[in-house]
Amino acid sequence: MMAINGGNIMAHFINDECISCGACESECPEEAISEGDNKYVIDPKKCTDCGSCVEVCPSDAIEAP
Repeated sequence: MMAINGGNIMAHFINDECISCGACESECPEEAISEGDNKYVIDPKKCTDCGSCVEVCPSDAIEAP
């Protein structure tokens, strides 16, 4: 089941366990991940649900809703 965020289907999201290491940002082939205020964030308009970011996250902070 995918979550709806502002009318957009959101395939993955980054929870509060994010340590802001940036591993996910460089791994994303769609450039859907960027640095936010307190953690990295995923742009639901760009995310294609490929899962590349999940595999490289050292803190298991990226989840599928």
